[in-house]
Amino acid sequence: MNCKEMNITTRLWSHRHHRLPYPFDSGHYRRRPLPSLLQLLLSKKENTSLRSKITTKSVPRAFSTFASASVAMVKAIRVHELGGPEVLKWEDVEIGEPNEGEICVKNQAIGLNFIDVYFRKGVYKAATMPFTPGMEAVGVVTAVGPGITDRKVGDVVAYAGTPMGSYSEEQILPANKVVPVPPSIDPVLGASVLLKGMTTHFLVRRCFKVEPGHIVLVHAAAGGVGSLLCQWANALGATVIGTVSTDDKAVQAKEDGCHHVIIYKEEDFVARVNEITSGNGVHVVYDSVGKDTFQGSLACLRGRGLMVSFGQSSGVPDPVPLSSLAAKSLFLTRPSLMQYTTTRDELLEAAGEVFANVASAVLRVRVNHKYPLSQAAQAHADLETRKTSGSVVLIPDSIIGSTS
Repeated sequence: MNCKEMNITTRLWSHRHHRLPYPFDSGHYRRRPLPSLLQLLLSKKENTSLRSKITTKSVPRAFSTFASASVAMVKAIRVHELGGPEVLKWEDVEIGEPNEGEICVKNQAIGLNFIDVYFRKGVYKAATMPFTPGMEAVGVVTAVGPGITDRKVGDVVAYAGTPMGSYSEEQILPANKVVPVPPSIDPVLGASVLLKGMTTHFLVRRCFKVEPGHIVLVHAAAGGVGSLLCQWANALGATVIGTVSTDDKAVQAKEDGCHHVIIYKEEDFVARVNEITSGNGVHVVYDSVGKDTFQGSLACLRGRGLMVSFGQSSGVPDPVPLSSLAAKSLFLTRPSLMQYTTTRDELLEAAGEVFANVASAVLRVRVNHKYPLSQAAQAHADLETRKTSGSVVLIPDSIIGSTS
């Protein structure tokens, strides 16, 4: 095919249902209507020579150099290779129209979570390469696909979890994956709390049901999830022990409801927990650190205690022989939020309880750090080196520009 024919092929689509791929998911396609003038031309019998030059095969949007000017371009962070924060690239991407059951959302605030780091490094495997990271955002609905009756343009919605791709100015989402954001919840607040809040919800309400009299150990107590865990467990009547890395974070953990704070760089947290509990141990450990704390966490448990390993910021823990759990009949789980929000009802219940606890001040969310979306690499670097505390939020550069 020569350049002239290629130009015709990419500019003139062959029929009304010609499909182009959605950039974030190589298996997903968007419908593009045939321009009415071209449709009229092709309906004429004398235009058979032109018709023969127009392919009926799908043309990947990634190769549509001569794509129509109507195709929307937005800024997003893309990952083309696994590695450190430097692999996060600020690029132009195409955004399609929502299909049946989908909505288009213009993001106003994007939550940064450690799971984003895991995908960037390859600890968790992304479905496609390259990919756009991010699993949490709040935004405004700008378009709805066919069949959507419970969402409309202008609605403020939030999502947390799948599909991945929130590090973008706009994104297409399944309508059944978003939740309404109450007017009392600011977009920045919503994007900072939904994923971490729903994670906390299943940890203290479903994975292990915290009740008065329980003693719980929370690692990284001043982190995004750790902060909420301390507050929620305290509100449920538990005695909360938290570990942190600095004096400043110890102050925050105290404010968040920790009854006992251990600065693990200065003292052995296993010995200290043993002292606090008079040798009895704790009922449950919430460990998001992983390799550096895993064995010590098991040692802190009382008989029939539960070890909840829900993260690995320091690395993947070493394998654990089942026989090592036998001495105290310990329980061990590695849960995921996605397995606790598999139904629409579960999702709405979790999000509703999180937002209600924020509104009633049971949960106080600290948005201690905000970065432009284009500086996501710096935000990742700061998160990994523990220079952050509380929640970290990315703000799309277009939003910053419109308010400056």
